[in-house]
Amino acid sequence: MSIPLKKIFAWLMLLALHQAWAQTAPVADMGQVEITDKRDDEVKERRESTVSKIVITHEEIERMGDNNIGDVLQRQPGISMGGPPGRGSGIRMRGLSVGYTQILLDGQRVPPGFSIESLTPEMVERIEIYRAPTAETGAQAVAGTINVITRQGKRGEPMDLKSSVATQGGEVSEMVALSKHEEYGHFSANYTLSANHSTLPTHTETDLIREGLGANPSSLDRTTVNDTTTQRDSINSTARFQFQGAPGETLTLMPFLMASRTTTTGFETLSQTSTGGGLSGDDEASTQNEKDSWMLRLNGQWKKPLTPDRLIELKFHVGGWNSNNNQAQTAGPEGILPSMRLTNTLTDRSVNASFKYKQTLTGGHEWVSGVELEQVIRAEDAYATPALLGNDGDLGAHQRRYAFYTQDEWQINPHWASYAGLRYEHIGTDGNNGQTQAQNNSSVFSPLLHALWRPEPDSQDQVRMSLTRSYKAPAVASLMAPYLRTTQDSTNGRNGPSDPDTVGNPYLKPELATGLDLALEHYLPDSGILSASVFYRRVENYVRNLVALDANTGRWASSPENVGTANTEGLELEAKFRLNQLLPSAPAVNLRTNLSLFHSQVFGVPGPHNQMDQQPHLTGNVGGDYRLRGLPLTLGGNLNLTPAYVTQTSEEQTLSLSRKRELDVYGLWKVDKTTAWRLSLFNLAPHLFSSGNLYQSPALLENSQAINQTYLNVQLRWEKKL
Repeated sequence: MSIPLKKIFAWLMLLALHQAWAQTAPVADMGQVEITDKRDDEVKERRESTVSKIVITHEEIERMGDNNIGDVLQRQPGISMGGPPGRGSGIRMRGLSVGYTQILLDGQRVPPGFSIESLTPEMVERIEIYRAPTAETGAQAVAGTINVITRQGKRGEPMDLKSSVATQGGEVSEMVALSKHEEYGHFSANYTLSANHSTLPTHTETDLIREGLGANPSSLDRTTVNDTTTQRDSINSTARFQFQGAPGETLTLMPFLMASRTTTTGFETLSQTSTGGGLSGDDEASTQNEKDSWMLRLNGQWKKPLTPDRLIELKFHVGGWNSNNNQAQTAGPEGILPSMRLTNTLTDRSVNASFKYKQTLTGGHEWVSGVELEQVIRAEDAYATPALLGNDGDLGAHQRRYAFYTQDEWQINPHWASYAGLRYEHIGTDGNNGQTQAQNNSSVFSPLLHALWRPEPDSQDQVRMSLTRSYKAPAVASLMAPYLRTTQDSTNGRNGPSDPDTVGNPYLKPELATGLDLALEHYLPDSGILSASVFYRRVENYVRNLVALDANTGRWASSPENVGTANTEGLELEAKFRLNQLLPSAPAVNLRTNLSLFHSQVFGVPGPHNQMDQQPHLTGNVGGDYRLRGLPLTLGGNLNLTPAYVTQTSEEQTLSLSRKRELDVYGLWKVDKTTAWRLSLFNLAPHLFSSGNLYQSPALLENSQAINQTYLNVQLRWEKKL
């Protein structure tokens, strides 16, 4: 796939110039225009919801000028990202690893392998963060749910055009985005188109020491340096078409398209000393990786009131996700680094439909019931030269899901509101990984209770309580992945506990979690809030990837296993207010800060660092912005911090990550009511980021340390309302 990015840039810029020229015509005086702060809507929706929910408006999403939604989310309470600063990936709530957070796009689950962080802020209307599951949104949300709503637009909203250029590590990236809302009688349309070209450098140094102990003494000392440059061209498009029928009846169609080509070229140098049969010496190799991917989805929603108190809603979704990856490595003269080619093709097709009935009953009850049906077909084909195994490692799987739910939100009196829900969900998976045919079936029944208490009807204080049952279903890849080697042989010593082969486990059970949540909220004037929340989850059938020596192949392999029970608990603090609300003589600085503390324990794994995978002990943010008096200039920034932590994954293996610190600042200069310039500095104080893998048993000691360089990202953006 070749994306004509320059043509898209040119087309959007010509459209902008045409609209800008049209703006020079005389304009009639429209009189006084009232400006309302969208933060009021954000706080109002959060305050009135019976279920604990954080709402991030479009204004807040665009505040820092971020390039992707992941950067926006990691500034929210209890949310973090994996990976080095400025290159984060994988959204995590409450310190739990990827997969424990349910990710929705317009209320529908995204396919495995799709990164929601790749969405640009221009495509998003708002983000809803649920800290506990509900029957309607789904119970596959042990940590919580993040629902990303694409742009909706509103009557009279101008066309938005944004164009930016950025530099990182001496490489240049460009972006252009266009958003437009139109209305024609009973029909309205909102569409967003963005095109991106990014070039990113990466520098990684890895040191590995391996010592064979006992009856087979041997040693390996290896240093590897990787330098790569990644170029990514992408286009993203969302649209929302709404048809108004009879009073209250609407039909909404929401197409979504994403297509990208990523090319990574690199150079690897290696210095290795080995005893006991391995190769020694220095070597080098060039690498190239080309990845083409696209996703096309169509979500639909039809709402029809039957009476003023009764409503039915039908939703449907059909979508496809394709990814084709070609990886090549050209060996150096010494033969320590092998020459190889690997092709991997992934296809994912899904269709689902849901029906919901909603009725308002006497006594303050709002009753909702529904049914959901879904089918997913997933295929993965892998081919390697030379062959890693005697087969191509193909995977084919069908997954069927159906669910029934009912819930009742009850406004008991001005002081109390409650929510009670029940959800039953069944998932069946059939697959063949080229070696075995396997089936996996699981059913989960989830009771869900929430309550909201206000000491006084108009009180600024309120208390939230939740008792829920949630779960994490095994992913298709975890169930059916074929045995895949990391290298074609072990003569160069590259297969080990830090670089194992991988294999799925078709006998995995879903992880079941019982959860308790308690939150105290105090609302301040002008959209301010102070909140403190605590949570507890007890997880049965906890899954962990365990590394062991395969007796049949003589190689190290990693496989997911149900290892027993785990507990996790935490405290989340949040404060948003203007400084002069506390100190009347202080400037009107909008402050935003949050702090989250986590603790967990996996039973059966020795301590003291036996927490759940990839869970830090603390994450925090402090940020704010200020509009200078007498100048059309707003300054702001945010500091994100995650301290270093260690995780004991088994009795033999320990993983470690260094601290993660990201400082982002921006300046927004409004030239006039329609034009602005924004200068953003991301990861202002770059530092080295390291990860470690230590494996120690009576037969083997292996210690691997990887150090990643991070980079300052400087971005200049032009924003125009047409």
